[in-house]
Amino acid sequence: MIRYEQRLQHVELLSSAVSDFFAQWSGEAAMVRTAFLLDKAQPPVLWNDFNSIIHMDGLLLGSVCFSASRKLLSHLLLVSGKSKYEDEEHVALVDQMSRQFSGRLRTKYGASLRVSEPEGFPGKDKDVRKLSKASACAVAFSWRGYEAGLVVDAYAPSVASS
Repeated sequence: MIRYEQRLQHVELLSSAVSDFFAQWSGEAAMVRTAFLLDKAQPPVLWNDFNSIIHMDGLLLGSVCFSASRKLLSHLLLVSGKSKYEDEEHVALVDQMSRQFSGRLRTKYGASLRVSEPEGFPGKDKDVRKLSKASACAVAFSWRGYEAGLVVDAYAPSVASS
């Protein structure tokens, strides 16, 4: 029960970061559409045009991936007053989202958690290694008719052994 509650807290923490990010950029929060567990052996899913991944080590082991479509990111850039909509801006935006995750995780766990720099990229061709022993949790968001995704593939090694 402890493991489930802790994992739920991680997903809630990161899901609220997604909603807050959209609210900050556009004045309108993204809404959680659905959440589900992936198969235990299934690697994190890359389900959109642009993705950004951070890896964690220490108190938590695993990764967090944010995924969004080109159309969603272009619309977000438009409503925030930006005038350039190239791949670099889209990657920068998904990396900025991942930095939100890093900040929230570091605030919650401090020095006991090491978090990598975001690794943003276009496309779905990158292999994402499964680092945790737990089932990853996928969360689908909607914002102004567009979809974005979050995959939290993390567990607490010290708790998992109990």
